[in-house]
Amino acid sequence: MDSQMHTTVLVIGGGPGGSYASTLLAREGINVALLEAAKHPRHLTLAGREHVGESMLPSMRHYLRFIDLEHEYDRRGFPGAAFKFVQGERECYTDFNILGPDRTTWNVLRAEADEIMLQHAASQGVLVFEETRVNEVYFQPMEAHSSRPVSATWTHKSGRTGKITFDWLIDASGREGILSTKYLRNRIFREGLRNVALYGYWKNVTAFNEGGPRSNAPWFECLTDKLGWAWLIPLHNGMTSIGVVMHEETSKSKRLGQLNSLKNHYFQQLKLAPGVQALIGTKGYFVNGSIKMTSDYSYHATSYSGDHYRIIGDAAAFVDPLFSSGVHSAMTGALSAVSTILGSMKGQVTELEAQAWHDAKVGVCQTRFLLIVLSAYKQMQHGGGNRAIVGDINHSHFETAFNLFRPVYQGESDTTSTLTDSQLSTLIDFTRNLFTPTSHEQYNEVHRRNAELTLLSGPVMGPDELDKVIEADDGDAKAVLRRINALKILRNDTSPESFTSEVLNGYVVRLERGQLGLVKV
Repeated sequence: MDSQMHTTVLVIGGGPGGSYASTLLAREGINVALLEAAKHPRHLTLAGREHVGESMLPSMRHYLRFIDLEHEYDRRGFPGAAFKFVQGERECYTDFNILGPDRTTWNVLRAEADEIMLQHAASQGVLVFEETRVNEVYFQPMEAHSSRPVSATWTHKSGRTGKITFDWLIDASGREGILSTKYLRNRIFREGLRNVALYGYWKNVTAFNEGGPRSNAPWFECLTDKLGWAWLIPLHNGMTSIGVVMHEETSKSKRLGQLNSLKNHYFQQLKLAPGVQALIGTKGYFVNGSIKMTSDYSYHATSYSGDHYRIIGDAAAFVDPLFSSGVHSAMTGALSAVSTILGSMKGQVTELEAQAWHDAKVGVCQTRFLLIVLSAYKQMQHGGGNRAIVGDINHSHFETAFNLFRPVYQGESDTTSTLTDSQLSTLIDFTRNLFTPTSHEQYNEVHRRNAELTLLSGPVMGPDELDKVIEADDGDAKAVLRRINALKILRNDTSPESFTSEVLNGYVVRLERGQLGLVKV
């Protein structure tokens, strides 16, 4: 890399968000340089944390299809995920096929998956520079109320230094979030979800529903003390990722006054996950030296864009490890950033309109998953869920995300715009139905009798509306349709197709290679 160079767009960070954004731009004929501080495969972050999040949501397939990378991941397919949030009841299985045809996805080794995406970016014409850390970003004052980033200094692992100038900046620098934490200082932590994760790798673990239609599905389970949850995710290399998540204060109190090693703490918490223990069985064994602990603090920001810059992925916000939304959010933010940058470049929108669209899109995505996480925690009575209050919600993002659902959670006659604890609680109760245990047999029978009501494309129905179309003693129909109804909130996050249909501020994305940008509706 030359000590002095210029690029149209500088991308900081080579994770899923940075790689995807740079690939999209390169395929639109834009000059892109990507600076990544680590060397792929990235087994550890700059802060010494390993990249986890091995189970991908169904949207991943469609995001990768748009850049011709889908088939690289196909051998890692899995059909859905199993949740057991109330001990003593049967598990709830989220069948991705219910979301529509071709909605299956993958379990991946994050280091391997991230490397594939970065290599693909390079193959598409992105100038990729690994082991190159961005030190400072410099801004050019344009007006009294605005400041535009125009250059950055960097240091290579070898000690070489240099400067790069650019027209646009995408910050995909992960949780370090160089723009939000160092310059904007606008990151806000959600105290109710200040969680930590403790995890390791195992071999010879029995797969969930081994040999059956749900074989190899990830398993998520509430701890028996209701103070956390565990995950078990089988990987294509024969290993299984097993972890435990709880609030930071809970973890500290459990170790307080004890000479308790990280490994002992980990094994003690796994004893509180009987479903995980059953899958480990007598043959499963722990891979020595693989134990790690990482902070999974939940946070958002007051904005995710500014004059000629966009912030995406973990650099922008992070909800929680529970619903595996991290990579989905990164790629959603990447497509939003690129679409709004191109829209601004082409004069389809003003730069201020482009910024507002990106803020809204990232905010909507984050708020949807926050709602699902809070609903799950309430379902399992997780200690952290009880700490969740209105102060943890970004009001503007909430209003944008759930304006269409206002009659459901506020009532037709309630026209107030102020979000209250009561309104938030009502909506959380509504989305808790996503985790209602239902079987394939129940779903098929209800679909046979009420096919139109089981379509995700249908309107969201409030409890009163459902009661009008379901017999009072038809428990199966109530369980299935309430769950389908709650799932409709996430239907627009199962693929990037929502960019072409979900109108924000009067615009949608034109999702077509060579024509990517914003279109007024």
